[in-house]
Parts: sequence; structure tokens; C-alpha cells
Amino acid sequence: MADKVGWYTEVLSRTSMPSEIHPTNSDEFHAEGTLLGLGAIRVARFTHSPLLSRRTPRLIRAGDPEQYQLVLLLKGAAWFTQNGFEASLQPRDMALWDTSRPYEYGSGLDGRDVEAVVLQIPKAVMPLPAQQVDRFLARRLTAGKGLEVVLSDFLLSLTINGPDTCPGSLDALGSMAVELVAASLAQQLGAQRETPAEVRAHVLLRRINSFIDQNLGQPDLTPRLIADRHHISLRTLYTLFEGEPEGVAESIRRRRLEQCRADLSSPRLQDEPVQAIAGRWGFANAPAFSRLFRVVYGTTPSDYRHHILGTREHASDAAADGEMPALVPGPS
Repeated sequence: MADKVGWYTEVLSRTSMPSEIHPTNSDEFHAEGTLLGLGAIRVARFTHSPLLSRRTPRLIRAGDPEQYQLVLLLKGAAWFTQNGFEASLQPRDMALWDTSRPYEYGSGLDGRDVEAVVLQIPKAVMPLPAQQVDRFLARRLTAGKGLEVVLSDFLLSLTINGPDTCPGSLDALGSMAVELVAASLAQQLGAQRETPAEVRAHVLLRRINSFIDQNLGQPDLTPRLIADRHHISLRTLYTLFEGEPEGVAESIRRRRLEQCRADLSSPRLQDEPVQAIAGRWGFANAPAFSRLFRVVYGTTPSDYRHHILGTREHASDAAADGEMPALVPGPS
């Protein structure tokens, strides 16, 4: 049974953070779980028998993913202590902790297994300032109404439906999850209107970027459409992008071109006409797409595809013949 405890401790260390694990009953310990990547965000769902867990300063020095982790309890009972506070959780309750600080966790005081969902959020992508997030560490967040219900239902749905979602949409789902967490915490801090303007702008920009990624294939995806869908003026939209490396229209064109270039590089799509690929990513005018592609990449879409796939075919043939294609010039 020690092997099972060691295995679970190692899995937690690799997928979450280094922690001590002390089962209440080592002879009957069991655990299982799944992990889904959502870009920089990850969501895990796990079940385990009663245990105590600690994260000490020594373990923090051994490894810190620098995350906020939000747990949604599905079954059983659990408690967390951190930052001088303690949260006792029942099913549908949530709690937040910081991986950079010591904490203790206990479950199964009633003898039952615990089932939970954990959302792992890198601190770098959390829109709210750290001082505000700190106010929620080891505090019980109930999912009784409003945004908390939406958030808890969304997290549960991620673990059920996320694995069947196309890979290109997973980043957007991760961004949505972070936005819901930030909006829920901001509301509890004193309503959305009291959230700092820069935080609201950051959340809105993330939402707009997710919207763009999900709608690149729509030929009518324009700044006007984006502004209308988000109930803001064009001027406000342009202002949001002033601090970005590129404007909103330029951002749409770049993302479309990058998707087209990726498809043109794919051996699986080598028989698909160039104009079909262009159309799939929102370029309704094939000649205009070819001109733009050439301006940006210095070659036509067809020549780019021929060069990329031809290079790969040559490398594959060389490997099949037992040769290693030269990647760098040899010494002269």
C-alpha cells in the first residue's frame, strides 16, 4: 500500500505541486484522477480516500508552479487552512489556495471518499491583483446562486465535455474559466462596478481575444462586429488594443494567416485546394489572400506548401534509406 501512496504523491508532484500525503487508512488507500490541458490553464478531476496533506516551506522550495488553485468539491467533505484562515467544504462548495504558501488539507472526516475538480491558474494570467485574491485564500465560496453557480457548472462541464473538444478550442475554454473565476471574486469584493478599471479592461480584452479565435472562419469578423457583440463602441475596442503589439484588424489578419500557413504545412491536407483553406479561415477572396500571404511570408501559398511538404518528403525518404538529413552545415 505504501507503493500506492508513493505513486499518488509522485503524480501530485508532477501534475500539481509537491505535497506530503498521509492517508487516514494506509491499508485501504486508493486514488484516481484525470488532467486536461487548456493552454496555460489545467483542470483536474480526482477521487481519493480520506487523507491529510501538507505543503511546507521545504516543499515549496522544491517546486512551485506559482499558481492559484480553485477546488470545487463534488462529493464528501474537506477542509483547507492557509494564510491564517480555514475553510470547511461540503459538496458544491469551492475554495482557493496559493501554491507559493504553506497550506494543510484534510478530507474524509466522515469516512467517505472525496471527489473534486481543481482548476490550476498561473498567477501571471489572473486578472485580479494579488492583494485582492489573497482575501479569498482558504475561504469557503458557496455555489448557491449567481456567478458561483455558473462557475461551478462550467468547471464540472469542462471535465465531462472538455476531452471531446477540438484542440483549437481548449485555450479559449481555459480563458473563459479564468474570466469566470475573476468575475466571481470581483463580484464578492463589492460588485463589478468597484473592480479597478484596468482589471475590467484586461478581462474584456481576454474575452474579445477568445471570441476572435473562435470566429476566425467567419468572413464578416470585423472590428464593428466584435464591438457590437461585446456591447462596446468601436472607439473603446480600439482603445483596448492600444497597449497590444498590433491593432484589432491586424490581429485578425495575422491569426487567419497563421492558421492558413499551418494547414498548408499539413501533409493530411495536401490535397485540399488552397482556396478552400483560405475560405475556411475567413478569406473570401482567393486572389486577395494570395497577395497578402506573399506580402507577409515572401512566397505564394502554393509555393510555400510545395517547399514545406517537399522538404518533409525528402527528410522522410532519407530516413527510410537510413540517412540523416543535414540540419546544419558541416565543418569546412
